[in-house]
Amino acid sequence: MALKCGIVGLPNVGKSTLFNALTNAKALAANYPFATKDPNVGVITVPDVRLTQLADLINPQKIVPTTVDIVDIAGLIKGASQGEGLGNQFLANIREVDAIVHVVRCFVNDNVVHVDGSVDPVRDKDIIDTELLFKDIEVLEKRIEKIKKAAKSGAKEEKIRLEFAEGLKAHLEAGRPARSYDVPDQHADLFKELYLLTAKPILYVCNVDENSAKEGNELSQKLSEHVKNENAEVILISAAIESEIIQLDTDEEKMMFLEEMNLTEPGVNRLISASYKLLNLITYFTAGEKEVRAWTVLEGSTAPQAAGVIHTDFEKGFIRAEVIKYADYIEYGSEAKVKEAGKMGVEGKDYIVKDGDIMHFRFNV
Repeated sequence: MALKCGIVGLPNVGKSTLFNALTNAKALAANYPFATKDPNVGVITVPDVRLTQLADLINPQKIVPTTVDIVDIAGLIKGASQGEGLGNQFLANIREVDAIVHVVRCFVNDNVVHVDGSVDPVRDKDIIDTELLFKDIEVLEKRIEKIKKAAKSGAKEEKIRLEFAEGLKAHLEAGRPARSYDVPDQHADLFKELYLLTAKPILYVCNVDENSAKEGNELSQKLSEHVKNENAEVILISAAIESEIIQLDTDEEKMMFLEEMNLTEPGVNRLISASYKLLNLITYFTAGEKEVRAWTVLEGSTAPQAAGVIHTDFEKGFIRAEVIKYADYIEYGSEAKVKEAGKMGVEGKDYIVKDGDIMHFRFNV
């Protein structure tokens, strides 16, 4: 399953610079608002040391990592929910992504103008949140009117739906995102149908200066404190550092540069890991001489569901899954030796896939 994340933020917070660093694409990064008018889409290879280690043992013809689609969405300003600036386009683009990566400027640089004249991450974050909330309230009000008409017939079910919808609206009007609202199972379908922008999982990326990439700074701490009660992740990234890393040719050069900056890994690794955690995703592997490949599934997926990620026929005709734990494969060094040691499991339709499982599916169509 392809994960699609949308990078959002006010103009000039470093969105396009970060996008270029993550994807090595060539989005226009300029020192003026609305440098990005149409969403740029890039594909990030998900770094996973387990894939590399399996490939070293097997020496396959092909290595296929899993990927994340990154969408660089146009900068937002106040009034976007009413169509100001590029507001309508911005909000439509957000609706299409699985998760929001909200880049917040947490650095001071007089050479990079701020659309509001000063650097204040809490204010900037709240500007975008407010616009998303306004749009969600607008969507919800329209649905409430429809439910009210249906409820006039006296249908008990519609009255219950109306009560839920009005409670959700009050929650939004109080300035709280839809993702923090307690949704009963009976209303899960209605909630999903609304496609509310603030229901999407969110990752706050504090774009800090180079010297603050590890520990953060006063601005990033201010933002972290502000969002501590939200159901959200917060990470530190220096887009400037990521831009420099992407220019280096070899892994050795990149590691040397990271060591000089007192960092252990590129920011892209942390961003992807946080995105996976946010969306409850895990990785399993298929491994053979032709191909070693990583696959992404939702945590809690059954073996047939995992098989369906490869091909729908695999899920329809699922018979069993042969499963090797990653640690066992590394310890014994080959599938044959794992089998000899009795460490390969044969699992049925109810098996819940674990992160790092190496799987081979038996099926019949």
